[in-house]
Amino acid sequence: MLQHGNDAARPAGPLGTSGRVCDTSGLGSASGTSRRRFLTAVAGAGAAAASPALLTGCGTAQARGGNLQFWNFYGPQRSPDPAINAQSKWFVDMVAKWNATHKAQIDLVYLPQPTYLNGFKLPSAFATGEGPDILLLSPGDFLRYYNGGVLADLTPYMEKEAIDDFGTALDSRRVDGKVYALPMEIEPLAMFYAEDVWEKAGLSEADIPTTWDQMLDIGDKLRTKTRAGLVFETNPGYYQNFTWYPWLWQGGGDVLDAQGNVAFDSKATRQALGLWQDAVRHGIAPRTVPAAGDVIGGFKGGNVAMWQQGIWNVSSFKAFAPQYKYGVFKLPVPPGGKYVTTLGGWSFCANAQGRNPEAAAEFCVWALGSMKDDSINRMVDWCVGAKSDVAPRASALERGAAKGGYDSEIMKTFKDEVFPGGRAEPRYPPVVYKAISDAIQGSMLAGRGVAGEASRAAQSIAAYTKSYKGASLI
Repeated sequence: MLQHGNDAARPAGPLGTSGRVCDTSGLGSASGTSRRRFLTAVAGAGAAAASPALLTGCGTAQARGGNLQFWNFYGPQRSPDPAINAQSKWFVDMVAKWNATHKAQIDLVYLPQPTYLNGFKLPSAFATGEGPDILLLSPGDFLRYYNGGVLADLTPYMEKEAIDDFGTALDSRRVDGKVYALPMEIEPLAMFYAEDVWEKAGLSEADIPTTWDQMLDIGDKLRTKTRAGLVFETNPGYYQNFTWYPWLWQGGGDVLDAQGNVAFDSKATRQALGLWQDAVRHGIAPRTVPAAGDVIGGFKGGNVAMWQQGIWNVSSFKAFAPQYKYGVFKLPVPPGGKYVTTLGGWSFCANAQGRNPEAAAEFCVWALGSMKDDSINRMVDWCVGAKSDVAPRASALERGAAKGGYDSEIMKTFKDEVFPGGRAEPRYPPVVYKAISDAIQGSMLAGRGVAGEASRAAQSIAAYTKSYKGASLI
């Protein structure tokens, strides 16, 4: 999902036999944006204000019949990016097949990525009773919607074998053992690097860094006036937090401990904040991301040597730069640390107070969570056909591997080396997210002391958790 001018045209016909596709962009076309840009847009200065209380009384105004609405940011689209078109087609084909075989009909409602959450479009819609019946949700927003009473329990519609097939991928989507979201993908983070830049500097695979110091040293060696040696996310938002968590976890740190107590003010936190601060302070990492966040353009244009990014970029490299030589490696670790990366990815959810919660929940399970071949193969087609992801179900991962989806050197590295050390993206609510974000921004870009930033964030999180009422934050 990269910003390559993904123009989305308004569809000109029905979907299947009775469902429709709707473009709510308000324009004849809409520019697509990267996953990073989408997540960054979610959480600006006002993110902390979007509390679960905003969502009370959700869905009732629209629970009067009519086709179910599935809000999404994938389809229908027409784009110069073959990967985007393939992803759009996957959604369109899936809903068409459902509509051809089920009485409850579904309309795909397309919202451009910046609109989906930017300006609180999604929470605002739920707050006014206009929320969708089926939606895409990231782990970072799970508690906002669960605590607001929005998410339908999917467990009654699932076989135990299917639940077991997802394994730990469901951990961040469960409350009291019940499943409220089904992941469609797992997206680990790694370090991408430019092989031509590497080789011109006299470096080989033997020089791939395994420690933070080695990474900074190589980044310093590879940087020029027009090329960043190392890129970390600089824009505040859920995505920046998502990319920062591994550095915290690798040193044994955490936001909350296993008992739910605030653990943010720690040596590991100061160490992780210090890593990003030092990289920027010494000019190894830039204060703004290269190429306006266009990963493919940044590498092809020679503007970056190493960039912390996710597996989702592999499909766009294949589509837009098939001859470009790049590599990936596991995130390096601090002294005495342990390798960890973050695992992201979107999920299907059903609105518990929508037009037909039962049909919406049944659709989510039919699409992604059934033991039937069609359901498993649909996930395979998404993760190694339309996109480049790790499948969150063991059966789909096995079938994807059998189809050659992980045969390439890059995908094999992600599957066999990067993914096994992963930890799911946390499901912290907006107030907790914002405290962490402020600490990252304050130390990384404002140059404030890491000890003070860690302490202030910990105090803010502690004050919030004392009065927090809702599902477990961990």
